[in-house]
Amino acid sequence: MPSIISVSTYKPPHTINQEATTEFARELFSENYQDIERLLKVFANGQIEERQFSVPLDWFESEHSLEVKNNLYIELATSFCVEAIKKCLMNDQFLNENIDYKDIGAIVLVSSSGMSTPSLDARIMNQLPFSSHTKRIPLWGLGCAGGAAGISRGYEYCRAYPQENVLVVCVELCSLTFQRNDRSKSNLVGTSLFADGVACAVLAGDDSKLINQLARPIRPTVVDTESTLMPDSEDVMGWEVKDTGLHVVFSRDIPAIIKEWLKPNVTEFLERNELNIEQLSSFIAHPGGKKVLEAYVESLNIDERLTATSKEILKKHGNMSSPTVLYVLEQIMLQEHEEGDIGLMAALGPGFCSELTLLEWKGLH
Repeated sequence: MPSIISVSTYKPPHTINQEATTEFARELFSENYQDIERLLKVFANGQIEERQFSVPLDWFESEHSLEVKNNLYIELATSFCVEAIKKCLMNDQFLNENIDYKDIGAIVLVSSSGMSTPSLDARIMNQLPFSSHTKRIPLWGLGCAGGAAGISRGYEYCRAYPQENVLVVCVELCSLTFQRNDRSKSNLVGTSLFADGVACAVLAGDDSKLINQLARPIRPTVVDTESTLMPDSEDVMGWEVKDTGLHVVFSRDIPAIIKEWLKPNVTEFLERNELNIEQLSSFIAHPGGKKVLEAYVESLNIDERLTATSKEILKKHGNMSSPTVLYVLEQIMLQEHEEGDIGLMAALGPGFCSELTLLEWKGLH
């Protein structure tokens, strides 16, 4: 079973507290909503204290074209990814020896908050000494599900090529998609929730020499994965592409959908692996928001303590879309584990879809 041997995260440079973003939204939306104070409660009730943006808050005081925003996305996403990758390959929290760039056989690059052709992985490879023969696997459009999907695709690559190693890179600069003139409630909710972030993970195949470079005696291995698409649910979550850029689509029904739809998927997935929910020692849940985490707990009937790490990531970083679940994974991996511990990674995204990844902690013997 392929192993996750290193995870890193990168904080974009501008940390903004929720009070500042609330005041910004009050000034922007008050002319359009008579009940603005009631609507602004979404900022206070979301259990987010601060978030990171790639640009300062005053950048949002004027309108920017799609061209300007997307060029900034390409520039900043590339530079942030470079820093996150360096940290992942030289991570003494998980590794006793740095990983050589030439040991990475494939890069899975996950992003949905901007557009780039050539894709960001090519731009990154021009700044870091990867082999020119490294496979490039860009994934676009998976939104919040992208982090778990990237781990799944990396797992499949390592299953096919057990001597190889895969670098999964997730980068989202959601703040750059902000629409000043969009007065929809979806935009208001998105303004209260979304943020910027970058995260990386390295997966090693069973026969990879990198297994010998692990600094910890126990590491998570990927046992199985599952992707599930809900038919005819395109309007639940995603982007609406307009001349001014990407406009968020965010249905208020998402928590209700999770409650009704998720448990059968999780139960069937675990039963296929001869497991049940009660056997989980960790739940690596993408914190889409407070109500999403509450829906996980209610739907799966799990101990609320299993979502504690996800809540902490939401509190300090907001919803960064695809990287967020890897922020949770990093903290879970830093905790103490015993051989045989079972973890479930779960993320939901546009489609509407779920991505599930089953983990088992194993020793190095």
